[in-house]
Amino acid sequence: VQLQAFGGGWVQAGGSLRLSCAASGRAGSSAVMGWFRQAPGKEREFVAGLNWVGGSTYYKESVKGRFTISRDNVENTMYLQMNSLKPEDTAVYYCAARGTGITVFTRTRQAYKYWGQGTKVTVSS
Repeated sequence: VQLQAFGGGWVQAGGSLRLSCAASGRAGSSAVMGWFRQAPGKEREFVAGLNWVGGSTYYKESVKGRFTISRDNVENTMYLQMNSLKPEDTAVYYCAARGTGITVFTRTRQAYKYWGQGTKVTVSS
């Protein structure tokens, strides 16, 4: 298993959750990683990403100011801190990595080679 996501759960609107993504192998050495989510009946969408080359972070407009993506290179783990959660944030969240040697960031999910198994987040109103 190259990426393993966990930390999802049920929370009331306004609450917080922190997702973790443990990386190994080629996925773990990726400079570009991200979080995506898929709500029932909808396509998987970009949520947040980071490029370790340069340290840039990127966010979906609707989560800016509420979500924070980070990475611990010692633990080889990526995090998504989610605050002020809303019912519309309910989805299965996936972590993803572009792969070794790729340093260009993109929000396009098809460009990500490695995927975690997903962790479900439910926000009740």
